[in-house]
Amino acid sequence: MALQITAAQPDPAILDLPWQVPLEEWPEEHLAALPRGISRHVVRFVRLSGGVIAVKEIKAELARREYQTLQLLRRIDQPAVEPLAVIAGRTDVDGNELDACLVTRHLKFSLPYRAIFSQRLRPDTARRVLDALAVLLVRLHLGGVYWGDVSLSNTLFRRDAGEFAAYLVDAETAEVHNQLSNGQRNHDLHIAHGNIAGELMDLAAGELLDEEADALEIADRLMHRYELLWRELTATERFERGDRWRVDERIRRLNNLGFDVGELAMSTDLDGTHIQIEPKIVDAGHHSRRLLRLTGQDVEENQARRLLNDLDSFRASQNRQNEDEELVAHDWLAGIYEPITRTVPPELRSKLEPAELFHELLEHRWYLSERADYDVPLEEAVRDYVATVLPSKPDEVAVLGLDTQEIPIRTKG
Repeated sequence: MALQITAAQPDPAILDLPWQVPLEEWPEEHLAALPRGISRHVVRFVRLSGGVIAVKEIKAELARREYQTLQLLRRIDQPAVEPLAVIAGRTDVDGNELDACLVTRHLKFSLPYRAIFSQRLRPDTARRVLDALAVLLVRLHLGGVYWGDVSLSNTLFRRDAGEFAAYLVDAETAEVHNQLSNGQRNHDLHIAHGNIAGELMDLAAGELLDEEADALEIADRLMHRYELLWRELTATERFERGDRWRVDERIRRLNNLGFDVGELAMSTDLDGTHIQIEPKIVDAGHHSRRLLRLTGQDVEENQARRLLNDLDSFRASQNRQNEDEELVAHDWLAGIYEPITRTVPPELRSKLEPAELFHELLEHRWYLSERADYDVPLEEAVRDYVATVLPSKPDEVAVLGLDTQEIPIRTKG
């Protein structure tokens, strides 16, 4: 029987692989030494044309269905591995039929969860990895994707440029709908809780989980994080064009949940403006590195996050999401950041370094806007801050790490 290859852009080199041999018996010369997760099927990483592919041996009808589902997930921009081909019609040297193979592109820099937890992660890093899974599940559900077999084993985690991201790697049971019902979401969550608790217990049995960690408590926390994020991202919020402080408030709520803003989109219709936010899980130092790359400003991490939030808000309010990020950052620096920090009288500039000063000005403006219930112009907030807050600060105070949410606002007498 001739091989049956289903592929959008087949690589001719794929014909040179030993498809007449059961995948479990493939010779080492074809294999790439990469960590594999636990799977119900035989999976191997294989070198091909200078890259690496993942090959999973599975029944032909299941392979074709999963190939089509992964194609659809990629088409609707969901975080999933890229399908390359289905190889069916396989027989061994004696003519016996072999299962088909699903071929996907290996996701660079990604690891299965067992490989990650074997590194003895810090508790905070482990929580961020699991938060990435919560983000993945929320994103899939928002896109109408019912996973059907949510688990750590069916997920790959990637740590790249300071970000943590989770990707769906097994779509055997996945279904794509226009919109999920609450029943479908809840069923996915029920499956996720049971699978993840069991996998974490397995890690604990293998002494790969912190001794003080409770598998059920961690699974519960993941569900809680999902619900918080789902509620925050699906809540309908409309505001007038001048209410930019409400955008800051939405970002602040996500920050308080431990999520950072990855993408910010605003659109205007006849009824006003609505906002869409995509969260990301980021590692320590990510914001300061990004700000340094975009603006040349070398500041502390918390300062950088606040400045980048304002930059992203500026980018969305100007409807410039499709423009080069560095060009927008230059305009923000020249038109917002530098003029505002120069507004402070020279005799008061020794109070705070420019980045912390701008950070506090943004906080002050947000509080004034919240109290007034309208978008207070930044220039007005600067005047109020310079008049009522800044003079009372001692010169050259080290305020890094201070919770600026507690900056007092003095009412004018």
